[in-house]
Amino acid sequence: MKFGVLALDYDGTIARDGVLDPNVRNSLTEIRAHGIRVILVTGRILSDLERAAGDLRFADAVVAENGAVIAFPNGHSWVVAQPPPAEFLDELRHRAIGFTAGQCIVEADATLAPQILSVIRERELPLTLLFNRGRLMVLPQAVSKSTGLRIVLTALRLSIHNTVAIGDAENDNDLLAVSEIGVAVGWGSRFLQQAADEVVPGTGPSDLCPYLRQAASWMRLPPDHTRRHQIAVGVTDRGERPEFAIRDQNVLITGDPGSGKSWLSGLVCEQLMLRDYCTCVIDPEGDYEQLESLPRVVAWGGQDLPPSLPDLVRVLRHPDMSVVVNLSRVTFTEKIAYLNSLLPVLASLRRDTGLPHRIVIDEAHYFLHGANIGELLDLTLGAYTLVTYRPSELPRDIGKVIEIVVATRTTDSREVDALKAISGKGAPDWSSTLAALQVGEGALLPGPQESSGRLQRFSFLPRLTAQVRHRSKYLDVPVQSGREFIFTLDGKPIGRPGRTLQEFVSSLGNISSEVIAGHARRGDFSRWIADVFRDLPLAADFRKAEQGYCDDKQLRDELARAIRERYDVETDLEL
Repeated sequence: MKFGVLALDYDGTIARDGVLDPNVRNSLTEIRAHGIRVILVTGRILSDLERAAGDLRFADAVVAENGAVIAFPNGHSWVVAQPPPAEFLDELRHRAIGFTAGQCIVEADATLAPQILSVIRERELPLTLLFNRGRLMVLPQAVSKSTGLRIVLTALRLSIHNTVAIGDAENDNDLLAVSEIGVAVGWGSRFLQQAADEVVPGTGPSDLCPYLRQAASWMRLPPDHTRRHQIAVGVTDRGERPEFAIRDQNVLITGDPGSGKSWLSGLVCEQLMLRDYCTCVIDPEGDYEQLESLPRVVAWGGQDLPPSLPDLVRVLRHPDMSVVVNLSRVTFTEKIAYLNSLLPVLASLRRDTGLPHRIVIDEAHYFLHGANIGELLDLTLGAYTLVTYRPSELPRDIGKVIEIVVATRTTDSREVDALKAISGKGAPDWSSTLAALQVGEGALLPGPQESSGRLQRFSFLPRLTAQVRHRSKYLDVPVQSGREFIFTLDGKPIGRPGRTLQEFVSSLGNISSEVIAGHARRGDFSRWIADVFRDLPLAADFRKAEQGYCDDKQLRDELARAIRERYDVETDLEL
């Protein structure tokens, strides 16, 4: 994850007694020279901040009044919440309670909190109290530093997931919590230090300068603090939930064809997208297009041509948007050419903007086996998810940078050996365990900290979106040799084999009643669907048709209808 935004509290963090530390000001100039945006997030009233800090153009934006007021260097500003009710201010004056009012915030000495709370309760006002060391802030409900920061980031097309936040006091807790990395200063609140990802030691704002100078040179956010933002993929038989933090880390999801690896990858994508991680999914076979039902997700391709690279880049410049690039309707040669152009563009975009946060490549072994890996992938920034049933065919350079491995059922000994090589030289023999995994089960392999040094077997968590069963691929892309449907009579092949579902249905129209009746009686049609395509719902529909077999035409019609409805085919299949 690229470091792109620095969100800073003012008083106590970079300023003492209201005066901005001059060394900090110089450090911020250096940070901005590296393309990192600096956003000041403070509880101060904006006019008061301008008097104390002077020219505010040392920051790219200001969040004032603890999230209620937004301001930019060009003078544009706006209030994002309601002003304090007049009756509230009148009652404070009536009771001689000293306060200062901003555009939204009301400030007072912290010792006056009981009296002010009494007014709020008696008048049933929608206001909240927040402490900042010796000061009390009264704000509209749901207004905080984090809400103000998100508004600024949206305006600047920046992401909270590229943000480091630094603060010192009670009102900075939510600011640090929402940022990708939250940093507390060692001279501030003890509780904030306990909750932070990192603590900068020292006694005052000048001691923050070494940290800021170091941050200016970061290409990516520090990998040491990855445990706060985690995703869960399943549950073990002990009731534990294997979780892993995938920020920055390269993930390999692997397993036999039909074992559920794309389903598991879709689960990971769902969790990323719902948390507003900008994700780009390269979907060669149409497995991920249902993700478009999630908010802020666009699926491109499928029945249409893949998106042009400029159009795709324009969408991915919105940090809360995700894209599924469906290449199922283009030829294999066209897929290779498209990815050879797309992947370098995505790598360059991430270098410049930090987006997309994660790039998912399904069937990765088809596209990442050449000598030009350094041109296709940015292994310095990382954050790739590779999905493949052939990890043995991935280049060694990729295997060296894989940090998390999740496997579904894997029966090929060569692929198990490849996983052992990726996980480390001392890896045990997992052959029997991986081969015994059922559909809907996976294993987190040892290697990452989250696996606790052992293989963790788990059952998948449910998904919000359904998986499309290779909608286009299975209709007109041939299955592997030896897995086609062979029509037989007395054990001898008859007619043309069904290498695709389209060919299978077409061949039914040219096969004799005797042959069809024999296959239906033995359940061959449903068995083929279950064994080759791993599509149990479609196999169940076929089985029902076989059991109710009366005549050839009825069976042909029922099988074609089942395929058409399952794969959402708008036109009739050719019988």
